[in-house]
Amino acid sequence: MNYSKADLFESEAVMNQMRNAVYHLSRFMEKNGRKNIIERLREMGKNIARTFYNYWRPINIITTSNIKDVLTTIYRKILISSVMVEVNDSIITVKNNSCPLCKYEYDDISIAGCEIIMGMVSELITLISKESKHIASIYLEPLNVEKSKALGHNSCIHVYRIKSGGA
Repeated sequence: MNYSKADLFESEAVMNQMRNAVYHLSRFMEKNGRKNIIERLREMGKNIARTFYNYWRPINIITTSNIKDVLTTIYRKILISSVMVEVNDSIITVKNNSCPLCKYEYDDISIAGCEIIMGMVSELITLISKESKHIASIYLEPLNVEKSKALGHNSCIHVYRIKSGGA
């Protein structure tokens, strides 16, 4: 199936299918003793970011002064989510009350599907910053999913660390 650039942003049905597939995959990996599920989910997110990067970038230079706006735009445009972003020194916390990958609570899951989102967001930031080669460019290191609706919380909270890169 071939998708256009516009299809990437109008994909509610695709997101529903992805959410279902992520949790089936997580169950399968847990059942078969896989230990690196978080890394695998984040790698999936990085692959998604590489595809989006070919079609869309929210901005050309990402710095500490615009990172809140950039993250808000990425979550809104790609995930159709309104988020609250807090920056405290080198730690960024993103609170998402409508995470598309964690719409439902799953009793038999111990890892949130939004680990994929953390991989995607951090990789998209990395790709943009590498290309810009700007002295003030930053990168994000995904730290953890602090809370997840899939795990029974009221919202998903993603925590990143800012890393300086520059030219």
